Amino acid sequence: MVQGIAERIKRYVAVVALTDSEGVVTPREVHWFDGRVYEVDEVLDVQRRASLKVGGFGLRYLVRVGKTKTYLFYEQPRWFVEEIVPETETVLQPRLEG
Repeated sequence: MVQGIAERIKRYVAVVALTDSEGVVTPREVHWFDGRVYEVDEVLDVQRRASLKVGGFGLRYLVRVGKTKTYLFYEQPRWFVEEIVPETETVLQPRLEG
């Protein structure tokens, strides 16, 4: 397990994509569930692959968003990412006096 990451979950996201005249699909924006929008600056690689971390199969896009590289999966007709669930800090329980 990677330090700071408790697990990864499959998170379906809305994606704005361009489909050219040859049928090639290129993602342009990822719309996160809380309303944030991330512009895809560059598509670095596309391969037909499975997500070994969260399950699912389709086209795996290696994309660059700002300085971050991440995978975006197109599992027709939906898109998903391998969302990181961070480790939570342990909450200390108050001791009972008495």
